[in-house]
Amino acid sequence: MFSTTSRYYDLATEVHELPDERQVRYAGRRLLPHPEDLAQLGEHVVGPRDRLDRIAGQVFGDAEQYWRIADANRAMDPDELTAEPGRRLRITLPPGVAGGGIARG
Repeated sequence: MFSTTSRYYDLATEVHELPDERQVRYAGRRLLPHPEDLAQLGEHVVGPRDRLDRIAGQVFGDAEQYWRIADANRAMDPDELTAEPGRRLRITLPPGVAGGGIARG
């Protein structure tokens, strides 16, 4: 249902049966990972013109991976992460992937 790089990739497909017996398929609920459980690759210091998609493009090679930075920094509103220049953002591996080292950006 979703590409392998999607935050929804591993979600179970649920089925809801309507009163007229039609079935509606949908992705199950996504639970956010605990940031402290994610292996840290490094960090990024927010600059005055930074945007989360641009940071993701720089560190992951894919701007659509911005959600990984939001997960790693416990953000419900991704825009908050770049609102204040100088903030240090954790850059991590996806959930379930061990390893890493510190890279600075």
